[in-house]
Amino acid sequence: MKTTELEKRIEQLESQLTFQDDTISQLNEALSIQQIQISKLTRQLQLLSDKLKEIQPTQLASAAEETPPPHY
Repeated sequence: MKTTELEKRIEQLESQLTFQDDTISQLNEALSIQQIQISKLTRQLQLLSDKLKEIQPTQLASAAEETPPPHY
């Protein structure tokens, strides 16, 4: 191989490496943002679940409190 061909190949590899580094950096940032969003959503879901558990018993009567249907 000639020196100029090697230089071209090295330049291409350096260009690819730069592009890959940039892509990895962008993906890492997106992943970090998504992880923060997932954590927030998990906390919100837990809060909603806790609130639902708190109000659910008060909205439904127990089987002993239920009046029997009219056909009994």
